[in-house]
Amino acid sequence: MTGDIWQQIFNYDNYGELLFLVRNSLVAGAMLGLVGGIIGTFVMMRDLAFAVHGVAELSFAGASAALLVGVNVAAGSLAGSIVAALIIGALGVRARDRNSIIGVLMPFGLGLGVLFLALYKGRAANKFGLLTGQIVAVDTVQMTWLISTCVVVLMGLCVLWRPLTFASLDPDVAAARGVPVRALSSVFMVLLGLSVAVSIQVVGALLVLALLVTPAAAAMRISASPGLVTLLSVVFALTSILGGILLALGSSIPISPYVTTISFTIYLVCRGVGVLRTRAGSRFSGPPSARGKDTRHLSMRLR
Repeated sequence: MTGDIWQQIFNYDNYGELLFLVRNSLVAGAMLGLVGGIIGTFVMMRDLAFAVHGVAELSFAGASAALLVGVNVAAGSLAGSIVAALIIGALGVRARDRNSIIGVLMPFGLGLGVLFLALYKGRAANKFGLLTGQIVAVDTVQMTWLISTCVVVLMGLCVLWRPLTFASLDPDVAAARGVPVRALSSVFMVLLGLSVAVSIQVVGALLVLALLVTPAAAAMRISASPGLVTLLSVVFALTSILGGILLALGSSIPISPYVTTISFTIYLVCRGVGVLRTRAGSRFSGPPSARGKDTRHLSMRLR
């Protein structure tokens, strides 16, 4: 019994032949790791981890609706993400308001998604894939859409990098200095919605946090430097998604458990390193007051 379970989790028979089939998935995973690692840094700085899940639920509803009516699933996922992002961005100015809105949107989106999947009479694998991801689901058409969307997100972040960082670290001072904080928030939510929509194609709606939140959260445990945090977040996200794809290839289990396990393991290691460095009085992972000084110094440089 144990041997059968292990065979399901790790089976490397004909691995070389199977590896040829997931070339698109590996390229897609690399793009998603890059986007997820970068935008995840801003998600953590802006305290939007809960928002990622809320956007993912409506993205799932949009993808499920598209699957039901027989149109492009990626387009449905994108539409759901953008709608959720615009709602959260427009109405959730304060953290309390934003969280309450997300709390309302999440069960509504999940309920709609479940309804659409219950009505769908096609292959069960298509239903399951929307929730947990599919390793070989990225065909040439999806690949083109995914890469194009990732490029748009990366270009948007490059253009907005400096004011967005300033507004994320110290929104009150940024607003006083003339930075359009509210407009930046709305634009960022749209970019986040695009990132969620493309991530769902690989890791699924329920586990998108492992790609857009956990890597950045892990990086922040061992550094307070925004530049280093972003770099580490990208490395962690790439390790999680590419490692998950390569491990899932030799099994009959969806990709998401592998991605989440790798991502969570990285977080635990980083958390342990952070605790050790705090005890040693490291300047990167010192007490909260020290990290606050680093943040204020960065804000001063961005003004």
